[in-house]
Amino acid sequence: MALALAGPVAACGQECQHGHGRLHAGGPGLTTWFITRHPGAIDWAHAQQLQVDHFVNHLDPALIRAGDTVMGSLPVHLAAAICERGARYLHLSLDLPAELRGRELSVQQLHQFSARLRPFQVTALPASVR
Repeated sequence: MALALAGPVAACGQECQHGHGRLHAGGPGLTTWFITRHPGAIDWAHAQQLQVDHFVNHLDPALIRAGDTVMGSLPVHLAAAICERGARYLHLSLDLPAELRGRELSVQQLHQFSARLRPFQVTALPASVR
């Protein structure tokens, strides 16, 4: 099964060439992380034949290095921290009906709801002073 990603792109606005349908750390010493606490998402990643170094259910941004790849559905502040550190963020996106939010999904349901990895560049803006 091919990776659901349009073209050879990386997150944080960088172009990359990782080969047809493959995402990986991008070089020696770099790490690919998949952040999820959902077994169905892990099964989906395996079905996509993603090359993942670490599946973890919680991300410590201090572990992320420039050039790493981080995949998952992260809160915006964590996605910003990842991009700030020079890593790529690939968001696991779904076209999920409202009635299924908050439920565990199977790998079949993830396919049904068009699971895909989308690159994002997330930047925190300066806090406004009141």
